[in-house]
Amino acid sequence: MATASPPPAEKKRNKDTVVVISGPTGAGKSRLALEVARRLGGEIISADSVQVYRGLDVGSAKPSAAEMGAVPHHLIDILDTTDDYSAGAFFRDARRATQHVLDRGRVPVVAGGTGLYLRWYIYGKPDVPQSSMDTTSAVWSELIGFRESGQWEEAVELVVQAGDPKALDLSVNNWNRLSRRLEIIRSSGSPPSAFTLPYNSFHEHHVDAKLTEVSADGNCETGKLDYDFFCIFLASSRVELYRSIDLRCEEMLADTGGLLSEASWLLDIGLHPHINSATRAIGYKQTMEYLLQCRQNGGESTPQEFLQFLAKFKSTSRNFAKRQITWFRNEMIYQWVDASQPFEEVVQFICDAYHDRGARVVPESLEMRRESCMHKARDLKTYRSENRVFRGDDDCSHILDWIRRTQRK
Repeated sequence: MATASPPPAEKKRNKDTVVVISGPTGAGKSRLALEVARRLGGEIISADSVQVYRGLDVGSAKPSAAEMGAVPHHLIDILDTTDDYSAGAFFRDARRATQHVLDRGRVPVVAGGTGLYLRWYIYGKPDVPQSSMDTTSAVWSELIGFRESGQWEEAVELVVQAGDPKALDLSVNNWNRLSRRLEIIRSSGSPPSAFTLPYNSFHEHHVDAKLTEVSADGNCETGKLDYDFFCIFLASSRVELYRSIDLRCEEMLADTGGLLSEASWLLDIGLHPHINSATRAIGYKQTMEYLLQCRQNGGESTPQEFLQFLAKFKSTSRNFAKRQITWFRNEMIYQWVDASQPFEEVVQFICDAYHDRGARVVPESLEMRRESCMHKARDLKTYRSENRVFRGDDDCSHILDWIRRTQRK
């Protein structure tokens, strides 16, 4: 009796490709993502922790109405400024948006520089238990007294004593993160560090298997990930980046209808610097602090006070870019591309690589070696920020006039 032959093996399904474009603030990733999405028939999913907020446009370098009309964008203007947003919420929203884009036969292009958001988006979110309403309410009751009286250190000590010494590493007044850490302890009996992070598991597995080397298609092995992630990190030399950031900060302030007005509006609706995700954002926090000082002085400010605020804004932005570069240097899934190379060549490389995995090795002419953007220490020590918009007192006069008219609160 003849034996039936087994059915042919099912062909392995190709994973959908997702393009991820990241880089430090001021590197030009939004412009690059917009053109790549336009050519590939794609839609952009923002991975920016500030662009989610309605009304925070200039300080977050939000795409213009024309740009959002040319290419569909997701996760922009989805929250009020009084709401908090987290990496877990981004994972949920961005994965949902990705699938919707793919279901329509379009190409997801994820663009932004929030490292933790992108890490969770690519590798998955940790399996930390969700808190019940009872637990959330109980934790709120435990911390509300500390929060209302400004006792941050005492609140941190409470969480440390509950079993989470890493609470000491939180930035000051990050009450949302502190509450969440205490909720995890109260829900599970363990601190957040007890739960495995998918990124760590993936990284450790590939280190053990010696698979962190770049593969033939120019990317690290991603076989266990949900999508075929093609990740680009747009980089430039540190000094060039710093100059770009400095000019960008000045331009955000040059028009009083920009960052200054947005920060003033946040104060007017009852928010204060550093109390939630929106008011902790770089640019908004510093500008709100400056305007509060102006209000306390009866709507008055001197050119020197404004220039001191501008210098602090620039310095904070540069330091943030430095932290971004350090973060992404350890993310082996990204290929680094030199932002100073011809824009058309960079766009064409990404589009060609999307269509052909074999073309994913960055050409030497476009490659930015990870160590190259870490300028020699002496170059950075001698770097001096130079104002190109606000060169002198006269250039600040329209800002000071606006403050007199609007900040006498």
